Amino acid sequence: VQLVESGGGLVQPGGSLRLSCAASGFTFSSYHMSWHRQAPGKERELVAGIIRTGGRTMYADSVKGRFTISRDNAKNTVYLQMNSLKPEDTAVYYCSAGARYDYWGQGTQVTVSS
Repeated sequence: VQLVESGGGLVQPGGSLRLSCAASGFTFSSYHMSWHRQAPGKERELVAGIIRTGGRTMYADSVKGRFTISRDNAKNTVYLQMNSLKPEDTAVYYCSAGARYDYWGQGTQVTVSS
């Protein structure tokens, strides 16, 4: 099983980034997927989730209206489009597979700073 995140980087406040998470080694379309983040000195928190079919999503209040989670089951990939980024969005972002977060990626750093 492998989850590989990409797309992180340094962006100015108000900017956008699109994270990708490529999955392999399991039946991607059978798993709910989610994005989480962990800022320095803070606990990991759930940012967004999407069900197997992509027909339903959920978001943390802190990102609602700014972030969009989506998935492409044909490409075994889940995405996180992040708009209107704020310095407080700075964190390592992780994708996870499964309703109980069975599998995790290694994370990708997102830094929002001027």
